[in-house]
Amino acid sequence: MARRDEILAYADELLDLASYPDYGPMGMQVVGADDVSRIACGVSASRELFERAAAADAELVVVHHGLLWNNEPRVIDRRMKGRLEALFAANITLAAYHLALDAHLEVGNNALLARELGVEVEGSFAKFGVGGRFPTPVPIHDVLARVRERLGQEPVVFAEGPDRVERVALVSGGGGGYLAEAAAAGYELFLTGEPQEPSLHAARELGVHFVAAGHYATETLGVQALAERLADRFGIDWEFIDLPNPV
Repeated sequence: MARRDEILAYADELLDLASYPDYGPMGMQVVGADDVSRIACGVSASRELFERAAAADAELVVVHHGLLWNNEPRVIDRRMKGRLEALFAANITLAAYHLALDAHLEVGNNALLARELGVEVEGSFAKFGVGGRFPTPVPIHDVLARVRERLGQEPVVFAEGPDRVERVALVSGGGGGYLAEAAAAGYELFLTGEPQEPSLHAARELGVHFVAAGHYATETLGVQALAERLADRFGIDWEFIDLPNPV
């Protein structure tokens, strides 16, 4: 058993939240039990996630995409009511970590995804992503095979770059708009979660491979690494609740 506030203070410091202004409040979004014996984590807030966390006897849920966003109406609609009821009924605390979790070079989505694909991370790219390289150039079809194997789904691919790839930039989730920046920085392949309509011709005209491997699929690693770090630090249990999303 550990104190909720000590766990969240450690997470806030670890992720350096103050350095990543976001369009939704990061950290605790809904208050629940003071003490925590089990953490459940998932990619996105949903009633199903909260109900499954309650069934698992979790007192703290950690997500990447939380409940509160600056661009959404300040109305408790049917969707929000159901989610809050699920949290309140089980006395669960909800904590959300968005851009800061994308950016972290140890437990962040992009750094972990890069390492999963065999890319040696050299540093940050576009503040929230990472850039790196393969130890030796890899044929593009082998890179795509790794993406399919590691992420478990078929990516959207605009293969417009060289036959062999060395330098790779990654911005998980909805990072499609960083394609031109990646090309300007000399990366031969840009990997993100979702494509944008201009992505095809931009990749073709810039001579860069564009790979969109799924918003959900590219953001499962960070919450798991964060939950594991918190659980190890405070001597409690954790689990990942997988709610696959084709987007």
